Amino acid sequence: MIDIQNTPDNREIPLKKVGVKGVRYPVTVLDKANGKQQTTATVDLFVNLPHDFKGTHMSRFIETFHDYHDNLEMKQFLKMLGEMRRVLNAERAFGELRFPFFIEKYAPVTKKAGMMGYDCSYGGEVSETESRFWVSAKVPITTVCPCSKAISERGAHNQRGIVTVKVENTSFFWLEDVIKAVEDAASCSLYSVLKREDEKFVTETAYDNPRFVEDMVREVYLSLKNFKAEKPFSYFSIECENFESIHNHNAYAFTEYKAK
Repeated sequence: MIDIQNTPDNREIPLKKVGVKGVRYPVTVLDKANGKQQTTATVDLFVNLPHDFKGTHMSRFIETFHDYHDNLEMKQFLKMLGEMRRVLNAERAFGELRFPFFIEKYAPVTKKAGMMGYDCSYGGEVSETESRFWVSAKVPITTVCPCSKAISERGAHNQRGIVTVKVENTSFFWLEDVIKAVEDAASCSLYSVLKREDEKFVTETAYDNPRFVEDMVREVYLSLKNFKAEKPFSYFSIECENFESIHNHNAYAFTEYKAK
């Protein structure tokens, strides 16, 4: 049959990205405690398209991704993009996975177990001469307002927040360690199971460690700058959004780092 996608195009307009978006697929990612974790990802896969090609072959994205979906550690993810670039005769390949990632977490006093879920993503870009890989995680935390604590005779207002970190590195690191670095910077981390003894601990711990959004971003910055990995992060960004309990708006802070 005729291959329409492979026919010439005379408009002389190259396209930076063409491909498939919003593909839902079962995947397997690395898990520090259990070796591997199965989850469901929403996947975007693209390549560039030269000006003289009419279209790309959409089915080849899924065929290639399927060959790798049961092992998507960083090296395999970049290998998959390299294979996609070759199969589709492209100069560059791009990919992103968005998935829920689960960590079993124990209550601080009673040690009751529960699962915490985090919205995470992998992303990458591969050409013949270079590759990039990044990981992002949204980490829920709790913060106590330092101002409220300083000016109030009784108590201080607190709120949940979301810290979103994006780190770039082509050496190995554990996603769980990035998440823990964020949680350790908060007034207190969150838990899915809390008995009364645990709730007392969380309340008092948070009260003893007040944080503005500015504090959160700066503390996480220091943790990521000194993160223990095979190589330092070449780039990272941090944003914190607090869902204020006494305002009808959210508090927000953002910063980023790029190695020179």
